[in-house]
Amino acid sequence: MSVTQPVVIKKAKVLVVDDDKIVLRAASEILSREGYTVVAIDDAVEGLSAAKDPSFDVAVLDIKMPNLSGMDLLKAFKQSRPDVEVIMMTAFATVETAVEAVKAGAYDYLTKPFENIDVLSLAVARAAEKKALRDRTRFLEEALNFKNQFEDLVGQSQQMRSVFKLVETVSYSTATVLIQGESGTGKELVARAIHYRSPRKDKPFVAVNCSALTDTLLESELFGHMKGSFTGATANKKGLFEAADGGTIFLDVMGDIPAATQVRLLRVLQEGEVKRVGANDTLKVDVRVIAATNVDLTKAKEQGRFREDLFYRLNVISVQLPSLRERPEDIPLLASHFLRIYADKMGKKLSVISTGAMEALTTARWIGNVRELENVIERAVVLSATEQIDLEDLPAEIRSNQKGGADVELFSLAHLPYAQAKKLAMRAFERRYLSALLEKSAGNVSSAARAAGVDRSNFRRLLKQYEVAGRTMKKGEGEDDEFDDGPDTGELSM
Repeated sequence: MSVTQPVVIKKAKVLVVDDDKIVLRAASEILSREGYTVVAIDDAVEGLSAAKDPSFDVAVLDIKMPNLSGMDLLKAFKQSRPDVEVIMMTAFATVETAVEAVKAGAYDYLTKPFENIDVLSLAVARAAEKKALRDRTRFLEEALNFKNQFEDLVGQSQQMRSVFKLVETVSYSTATVLIQGESGTGKELVARAIHYRSPRKDKPFVAVNCSALTDTLLESELFGHMKGSFTGATANKKGLFEAADGGTIFLDVMGDIPAATQVRLLRVLQEGEVKRVGANDTLKVDVRVIAATNVDLTKAKEQGRFREDLFYRLNVISVQLPSLRERPEDIPLLASHFLRIYADKMGKKLSVISTGAMEALTTARWIGNVRELENVIERAVVLSATEQIDLEDLPAEIRSNQKGGADVELFSLAHLPYAQAKKLAMRAFERRYLSALLEKSAGNVSSAARAAGVDRSNFRRLLKQYEVAGRTMKKGEGEDDEFDDGPDTGELSM
């Protein structure tokens, strides 16, 4: 299956329709200066034809126009392109008209003439970001539907596609599989995917963590024991190999099993039979073995810590799971997957991860891999007081990565395509630059804007976009720096 690239928030394409050519020209100039691609039309009927164009993200429509009203044009947009955000404009504002527009699906309602040039650009910026976030959510949902074919394995990176292909290939065989990868990469998920896609899917899948048991208990658990074979053996006990007969046994953390158990395990693989602890007779079992390790078994074999013959018996088919650091392009998918799981579990209406939060997640180091990411998202769902996960909902160590050194950041981005890595690196730099300016200016937004050589209103939008907070000036202290503007999705321009 081919999965499209994720949506990257970019400058939107905006359609402006107004029969007043002066207003049309002014709106076009304002939005073009902000970096938007603008198509200006002075006839509502032509605007109706443009409503079918799939490239528009936002439409700005005048309400009163000859031949066709803006309200009719709004309804046509919502019928042919319901994903487009529509902003209505009018010089004859009434409460009734505003309510009618919102009911018909309008995102915002503006009164002409505008109080200042920022009113229109801010409304478009908010609408464009909403459209982009919804597009990204749709992409993630489509990709997550694809992962359902592989149980709970999530990913669209080349490394994970190779894993999916290998899972498909080996599922219908009975060959032993060795899954290698760091802790938290999802080795058991791969084992389950193989089992449930195999002819054994209706038989038991038995998982055992070999490092969680003492030597004596491990043998008893795997092979069973007879009554009186050791202190505490008060009855005969069936082992996990017997319990998995006809199905699959998953042996996790194989690198830690003791030498004596390795010998007995080798016999199971060679002869297809087990011998309970304390028993004289053997029992035939039909079990497929899938083993996993987070240590280098080749090195352990060379050092004499792992039997060479057992290694080759286990390593018939090898699956190498990449760390999360090696596939950062899968982080948005995984984060959305866990967000949906924990939002449903906790009964919260959370469906979106903000741009700043997603960038922090994408550039984090993730030493604990997918398991660590899952814990971070669960924590964020618990803490979030809104309908989206924001940067402040993430742990301090994840947020601090946005202020981290360039070497750490570039290492995290090294496996991304150049264009995507460059965009993330630039945004991370801009956030750090803005934070440093504010710190140097003691939180004074106006002073920081002057130091940056950026218009104050543009600077305020950048702060909002990058989720960097300045302080509100006290009355009489200077300009009021409180900002409640929507995001400007352009790059910082000096």
